[in-house]
Amino acid sequence: MLYYLFEYLEKEFQFPGASLFGFLTFRAAIAIILSLLISTIYGKRIINFLRRQQVGETIRDLGLEGQQEKAGTPTMGGIIIILATLIPVLLLAKLDNIYIILLLVTTVWMGVIGFIDDYIKKFKNDKEGLKGRFKVLGQVGLGIIVGATLYFHNDVTIKEKLPVEQQQELIASNANTSAFDLLQKETKSTKTTIPFVKGNEFDYADLITWINPGLEKYAWIIFILAAIFIITAVSNGANLTDGIDGLAAGTSAIIVLTLGIFAWVSGNVIFSSYLDIMYIPRVEEVTIYIAAFVGALIGFLWYNTYPAQVFMGDTGSLTIGGIIAVIAIAVRKEWLIPVLCGIFLAENLSVMMQVSYFKYTKKKYGEGRRIFKMSPLHHHYQKSGYHESKIVTRFWIIGILLAIVSIVTLKIR
Repeated sequence: MLYYLFEYLEKEFQFPGASLFGFLTFRAAIAIILSLLISTIYGKRIINFLRRQQVGETIRDLGLEGQQEKAGTPTMGGIIIILATLIPVLLLAKLDNIYIILLLVTTVWMGVIGFIDDYIKKFKNDKEGLKGRFKVLGQVGLGIIVGATLYFHNDVTIKEKLPVEQQQELIASNANTSAFDLLQKETKSTKTTIPFVKGNEFDYADLITWINPGLEKYAWIIFILAAIFIITAVSNGANLTDGIDGLAAGTSAIIVLTLGIFAWVSGNVIFSSYLDIMYIPRVEEVTIYIAAFVGALIGFLWYNTYPAQVFMGDTGSLTIGGIIAVIAIAVRKEWLIPVLCGIFLAENLSVMMQVSYFKYTKKKYGEGRRIFKMSPLHHHYQKSGYHESKIVTRFWIIGILLAIVSIVTLKIR
């Protein structure tokens, strides 16, 4: 809203300093500062409110060191992250941008699902919370909305480079040729990026057009199914990662900051041309959302690091996972998720492996056996005697290394 206000003031009254709001970097800087202030200053008030309402965490005895001390710690703290993200975005972003609209819908949608889950656990005295099938239904519903919007909306396009021959002709005929001149017109496309591969573009339509080229008109089905799978997998991965103080929030901040770099360079014609990556018009506005989101996560960490004063609950973890998935799909880096979100992937796989192996050995030997001492993976290290602060710090380090590898894929293929 402030963006439109200052745009009007500059246009009509040449208001001093109003033009600053036209710069993406300025608005991003204000967004991260504002979200940090909201999450740290008002976050404390929200924590006190949750404590007064006795919205405390109920701890199941899993035999983990320091576990019982966490009983009664306020949960549903994901509200802090959501508010500290939404307020700066509503004030500073272009609200008619389709990517911003999708991220706002994602935040509210997943936030409501997580909130209902936490509410049932706390106020209905049901430790299971929202039934798994309803969670999955909500994730699938969001996947359909996101996939369909990104496929059919006219503002979701890409620009590719002209063929080399046409580039050479254009350069030869015009000494002032810019990077923008070397691009084709905006086109609808289901192309995405595959890391570590030369000519690193992949078209979802290729999954069916090899059967018959006429099937390209059904590529939207493949794309929507991919969106559903990615959103479900990443949101569940973030949910499983939220098991010890500071792990999910810190890991997510690293991931989101990396996606911010991808969004910025993909939406900048000069940098996308220099790096020889896909140019995605209008996606640069996502940088504002990411700046606010990173600020909210870091501000939340102020209260969530060991010993935690608040837990995010499913209100936060499901929302975080959904947002990360949608940003990755929007900037066409979803195939990079196994690397960038390697912590989430490891947590997911540890649970799947543990459950599958337990069932298999119980059926074969009559007694279930385990691969890990406990799953998800961070609990395995707790059972091994590591303090949770050490586990979290080392997972953060691994997350930073994975982020560096992800950024390197911009040039190494």
